Amino acid sequence: MPDPTRRSERSRHAILTAAHELVGEVGYRKLTIEAIAARAGVGKQTIYRWWPSKGAVVLDAMLATVSDPADLALPDTGDVDADLRGVVHAIVAELADPTLSGTSRALMIEIQEDPGLAESMVERILGPNLAAIADRLRAAQDAGQLRRDLDLSVAVEMIVGPLYHRWLLRTAPLTPAYADTVTDLALRALAPDRLAPHGEDRLE
Repeated sequence: MPDPTRRSERSRHAILTAAHELVGEVGYRKLTIEAIAARAGVGKQTIYRWWPSKGAVVLDAMLATVSDPADLALPDTGDVDADLRGVVHAIVAELADPTLSGTSRALMIEIQEDPGLAESMVERILGPNLAAIADRLRAAQDAGQLRRDLDLSVAVEMIVGPLYHRWLLRTAPLTPAYADTVTDLALRALAPDRLAPHGEDRLE
């Protein structure tokens, strides 16, 4: 007798694969549930049984291609400057990628009108990534490399906020040089009064 659980898992995998392929081929705006269903070889109702909207399908398709949230921990080399610089460069590279950026930008628009999708995106993508940065900052605090009185959530926003601001508003290109500038300024603000990045004296 066929295993319905296995059949459902095959259908779910086919749907996510189809959504991932199609969003790359036609873009988010032109993507339809009908096209996903046709590519996956399922009916529309099968998709709507598992996902409430196109945005929810695409979000799951994105998640299927990224690392497990448990693997998001930032490297801790003992050098908070180098470790944060690496993650800021990685965020800039991802936001600057035309394919990833187009889908992410479309989802950012969708979440303005879909609170459920917004909650899911924060809980499953943004939240774990921001928490990983906060954990690395906390370790740097414990090592005496950052101020002890930091509000870590605000500190994380100081690091990633400028990147998303430039990305969303398209005020200027996202470049490795910009990543370095953001990292330098953030670390100057977060360092203990007696320290600055690279062992330099803090500017008065």
